[in-house]
Amino acid sequence: MSEQALLTVEDLRVGFTKEGETTFVTHGIDFDIREGETLALVGESGSGKSVSAMAILDLLPKGAVRRGSIRFGDEDLITVKPDRLRQLRGGEIGVVFQEPMTAFNPVYTIGKQISDALRLHEPLTRSQAMTRVVDLLREVGIPEPERRVSAYPHQLSGGQRQRAMIAMAISGSPRMLIADEPTTALDVTVQAEILRLLRSLQKSRGMSILLITHDMGVVAEMADRVVVMKEGEVVESADVFSLFASPKDDYTRRLLDAVPKPALSTVDREPPTEDIRTPAALVVENLHIRYPGSWRRPGFLAVEDVSFVVPAGKVVGLVGESGSGKSTIGKAVVGLLPVESGRITIEDTDVTELQGAGLARARARYGMVFQDPASSLNPRVTIGESIAEPLVVHRRDLGAAARRQRVHQLLEQVELPTAWASRFPHELSGGQRQRVGIARAIALEPSLLIADEPTSALDVSVQAAVLDVFQELQQRLGFSCLFISHDLAVVELLSESVVVLQQGKIVEQGYARAVLTSPEMPYTQRLVAAAPVPDPVVQRERRAA
Repeated sequence: MSEQALLTVEDLRVGFTKEGETTFVTHGIDFDIREGETLALVGESGSGKSVSAMAILDLLPKGAVRRGSIRFGDEDLITVKPDRLRQLRGGEIGVVFQEPMTAFNPVYTIGKQISDALRLHEPLTRSQAMTRVVDLLREVGIPEPERRVSAYPHQLSGGQRQRAMIAMAISGSPRMLIADEPTTALDVTVQAEILRLLRSLQKSRGMSILLITHDMGVVAEMADRVVVMKEGEVVESADVFSLFASPKDDYTRRLLDAVPKPALSTVDREPPTEDIRTPAALVVENLHIRYPGSWRRPGFLAVEDVSFVVPAGKVVGLVGESGSGKSTIGKAVVGLLPVESGRITIEDTDVTELQGAGLARARARYGMVFQDPASSLNPRVTIGESIAEPLVVHRRDLGAAARRQRVHQLLEQVELPTAWASRFPHELSGGQRQRVGIARAIALEPSLLIADEPTSALDVSVQAAVLDVFQELQQRLGFSCLFISHDLAVVELLSESVVVLQQGKIVEQGYARAVLTSPEMPYTQRLVAAAPVPDPVVQRERRAA
């Protein structure tokens, strides 16, 4: 890593103009990136980190203005001519966007889109460009690149789409890569692969990386230096080891304290003896779930011979990679998917045999918190009406005044103001919407809660607040919970026991801390080894091992 600065940002202010008035959202941002260095910009949503990064190449919405200085080499990117800025985009500076599914055009193949990016910067024929695309896809580790070059974005997995996005970003042989949340919502194993790929490309190509993330484990794994942002300002800047060991600013300390930290020492594998005597809230026995085929194709067996128990009043974690069947099981438990064979018993009632009114009555005994509250809440009704919906369906004995009182009580339980009952989902933040989802799920005081990735893609501080609310409610109300997640640290924090799934089958289960600190099965060992630890010293030791 060179001591010479490749990019220097001074007094950067980004504003948005509306009706002739400009409102600035960042205020005097200063940082630099050295050649071959990885600099992480961290902070909560709304801190200004993505806006500051996108301002470098003026990838901002219409009406945005940039003030200050952004020097790349000998050029100021704020005053440089538009034609030169277009040459720099995808040429000397590449960009990996947060969500490749929306960054790629869905109607064109991956190969065509990367080929078009190449031909913008080099005088290549279509055939020459496509040969280069195959080489790039091979370099980023996409299997069968000759075949994948003709695939559309939706035909690739999340990890493969992110690799294709990285291939496009490095197609112009950039000196610097801007990576905006490159691993958000990816499984831990896929995330580890993407981070290894970025490190490998950085080493082989000598690139600098500007990494924007809210995942402190990723920061510990990747960063040389860290810039912490809050409300549009830089509050702290330090090398990664100093920042994690002795943060100077209170905000930085709160960010680090909010990160769930997995145990690093091994423990006895025997579960607490009291679990053996606890009655079961949920029993899943020999469960098989098959998705139907189409066009005379055979169906896909998504879950095969799965059996586990959720004891009354306890939390059981269900973990595994995407496609392992964990969300499928959660949906089957609440009756959103049919079961091919096996039994799902909730408090001694086999719900797989229920229909009509019997099924409706059973559904009053469980609730579900969905992964994405923005899509699970009706945007056309207030959050008060969303929370009241289970009461309207299952508690017809309650009048409007009683329902309103119950809604206010539920809002207080999830630590939201009762006056917000009249607000709509878009008026709330992601963490606040997730609290609304929890309030709706516990409206009927269920004995069982299914929580499907309830903290995925939330900022660490928001995640910590949601988890605090969840833990407090679980302890006070005593409901049982099947907690579905790919975040092993969160599962270890919340769960008594854990069930590990791979391709629809259970590979390991037992006392959560034991399984996640001293796993016996190779697949679980890979999951645990892939999860980044928010400690740069530990991450470097793991990388060197």
